[in-house]
Amino acid sequence: MKPLVELKPLKISCTDSDCDNDLHCFKATRQMGHEERGSCRSCGAKLIDWQRLHRRSIEDVEFTFEALHNEKIRHHFFHVEIDQRAKNYAKRKGWLELREAVETRIRKHVAKSGNPRDGRQTPFEGNPIYYAQHATATCCRTCLNYWHDISKDHDLTDEEVDYCVDLIEMYLRERLDDVQVGPQHVPPIRSKTMR
Repeated sequence: MKPLVELKPLKISCTDSDCDNDLHCFKATRQMGHEERGSCRSCGAKLIDWQRLHRRSIEDVEFTFEALHNEKIRHHFFHVEIDQRAKNYAKRKGWLELREAVETRIRKHVAKSGNPRDGRQTPFEGNPIYYAQHATATCCRTCLNYWHDISKDHDLTDEEVDYCVDLIEMYLRERLDDVQVGPQHVPPIRSKTMR
């Protein structure tokens, strides 16, 4: 019997688009004029009600999540399977500690302005918070700026941090249905080399 081949995850980046399948990229290029900002950088489609989105209303989160699905990278992270280590991390934390971990992550890696690593501070896997940050455009100050109209020129306010944390928690609750309020015991995943 032939051994199964392990599939490697598809590479994805913030500037990818697949316009034929309605998966766009709304991150502006330097060449885009003011009137073009908010359009797909590949095909020019104007699909997002940016004024409504920029109100940053948690009560309107369904609209926010629906709008985020129009961008290829966000759509990918709303649908990609969350890796088992990340799921186990969430179970070990439980909802209360997971929310605290989300706030700590935002304050430590995103909240400060002028981060020289902006756009590269959030890995793509290994922690459920990373998946949520990329899906909700709370992964870096650039994404926060164009998706949520939060300026890169100041440290995040407590209200802006709370907004990010709320979006991430809503994504996690939608994607991780077997996490409990409190921590669960989950055995570690042993690497193949340790066996």
